[in-house]
Amino acid sequence: MRGYALGLLALNLLTLLWGTTFVVVKGAVAEMPPSLLVFLRFLLASLFFLPWAFRLPRGVWGPGLELAFWLLLGYASQAVGLLYTSASRSAFITALNVVLVPLLLSLVGRRVPGVWLAALLALLGVGLLSYDPRQPPLNLGDLWTLLTALTYALYIVRLEVHAKAFPALPLTAVQVFGTAFLALPWTLAEGVRLEGVPWGAVLYLGVMATALTTWLQTWGQRYVPAPQAAILYTLEPVWATLFAFLLLGERLGLSGLLGASLVLLATFQAIRRSPA
Repeated sequence: MRGYALGLLALNLLTLLWGTTFVVVKGAVAEMPPSLLVFLRFLLASLFFLPWAFRLPRGVWGPGLELAFWLLLGYASQAVGLLYTSASRSAFITALNVVLVPLLLSLVGRRVPGVWLAALLALLGVGLLSYDPRQPPLNLGDLWTLLTALTYALYIVRLEVHAKAFPALPLTAVQVFGTAFLALPWTLAEGVRLEGVPWGAVLYLGVMATALTTWLQTWGQRYVPAPQAAILYTLEPVWATLFAFLLLGERLGLSGLLGASLVLLATFQAIRRSPA
């Protein structure tokens, strides 16, 4: 239970950090290609894991590169999607993984009792938080972000498996090395142009929102089951909305308050159950 509690703490800290990233990424992709942003943030993150590069446990490269593949698809599709859709809608569509995770697990025969209600409550809450009647109907960015939700659900499910088999730091190291390596051909194909790169945003995303968050997630999911982790991750837009309220003066509104309350209720519903 101590590991489970610490895992919950790690994943909650992770969602707080994630809550700051949508606006940062949207601003960054307005000034640089999404491919270059993904490559630079993972290249920078890789520097923090160099001490583990030469003493990796046997067998970690295969699982780590598999996770890197899902990470690249998730980060890339989200960055491309933010070229065409709003940050709030991106947050909502990404949160669809909260129902995709138990669905994927059910398809492979795993029972996930007590999770569906919390998942649906969380999705409804994120929808209320993200709703903006001024936004246009479904657009190209929304379709890209649907791919984000699917690939991220697959990442969460597979991470649960591999995080229990390998230490967190070496597994995280291979993930960030692998994602940077896999992103390189995409970056070269689009052309590397470093003029006008918002280095402050890249530094923040690379250190706090890639190196630290990938390690927190890898370590936390060693102890927290994937369906519960997916529900906890819906706290991300709650933090994002809170930061917008505190730092930017944005109004939350009745629907926002109700949405945040539903996400919190779903989170408590998920974590009150003993770990699987």
